[in-house]
Parts: sequence; structure tokens; C-alpha cells
Amino acid sequence: MADLEQQIQSGRLCHGDQLPGEIELAQRYRVSRGTVRGALSELQRRELIATQTGVGSFVTFDGKQLEQSVGWARALAGSGFAVSTELLGIERVSDPELSERFAVDGFVAVRRRRRDSAKCPVSYEVSLIPATAVLADLPERGLVNDSLTATLAAAGLRAEGGEQWIGTQALSAETAVLLERRAGEVFLHATRTSTDAHGALVEHVVSLLDPARFRFHLTFGGA
Repeated sequence: MADLEQQIQSGRLCHGDQLPGEIELAQRYRVSRGTVRGALSELQRRELIATQTGVGSFVTFDGKQLEQSVGWARALAGSGFAVSTELLGIERVSDPELSERFAVDGFVAVRRRRRDSAKCPVSYEVSLIPATAVLADLPERGLVNDSLTATLAAAGLRAEGGEQWIGTQALSAETAVLLERRAGEVFLHATRTSTDAHGALVEHVVSLLDPARFRFHLTFGGA
């Protein structure tokens, strides 16, 4: 049922749409009804559909799954969520805690804001990357193809692991202005630290995300 999953995630089957019945699906995909039931159960386990006994199965997926390895701008665009990225600044900074943790002397901070198709800000993020010999002059020369992902790849930095923390944070006066919201409004607060295969720092990102636009889903157990 990979075809059904793809239709749901691409938006061809929208939130609230009813799926065909088991018999029709079995005929369409030339499989047994048992196979159909198993596939529907898996789609339900992954929170893509909900099944009501005697009524049918309905699409419940209303979010967009993002592949962050290609960069958020491309991932959001590929998911159907139109987004534009504004580069607010690139500057050299220090972070004693990160320096001690990863034995890095200095960092380059890349500040970005993203807007939806209605030009409303939906996120603000600050990325800290090591100010290595290759990246130390980034404030002067800018990003490769206007992409931090491409810039890191060009510098030979590839994330192989890391950790992420998700919480909430009230907007300060400064971030409220940047996000064009009221001070005190609660946003999702995400901190992601990516490392390479040897545990060296690749990127440390702190993001403020509009909770009406973003959500996080964790699965555990099973295969």
C-alpha cells in the first residue's frame, strides 16, 4: 500500500477524505482483503488514517514530514508548504559551553527567518557552526547557493548523529518583533545538535517554530 501512503503524504488524499472500501482496494491492488486490512492497520498505526467500524477509513494526516538532510527550505517546498527564507545575518560569535563540549574555539552564527505563502513568519532560527579555516570567512563571502546545507556539504561537514530537545518558550520582546507576534506568545523551542561520524560538531541550531505550523512526532518500539 505504498501508493496510498504516497497519496496521503503528497496531499492527493487530503485530511478527512474517505478511502475506498476493503473490497475495492483489494481489487484495485490485486491483493487479498487480509493484505488490505494489514496495510490499513499499518497506516493507522502511523497516524495517517483512522478507521471507524462499519463506516470506513478516513485520512487524518494533516502535517508534512520533513527530510531535514536536504535543508528545511527544500523539504518544506517538496511537502507542498510554500516557504521563503530570509537571511538575517552571518556573524562570528563565541559560545563557551559549546566550545568546552566540542573543543571548538569559535563559531559562525547564521540567523534566518522563514515566511509562509501569506508572508507570515513561521520560524526563526540561529545556527552555530564551527569557525574552521574553511568557514571562518563566511560572514564576508556568504552561503553557497544561499543554502547552509550546501555550505556545510562544501566544507566536508556531514551530520551522522546528534540530539534534539523540544519544548516551548514565550517570545521575548526581541523575538516577538522578528516573528511579528506579541511578546509572551508561546512558540515551540527546538534545539538540535548534529555531529559527524567522529562526534565532532557539525551544527547547533536553536529554532522558534509557530506551533500552528509545526509539530513533532516520535515513534518507539517495534522494528
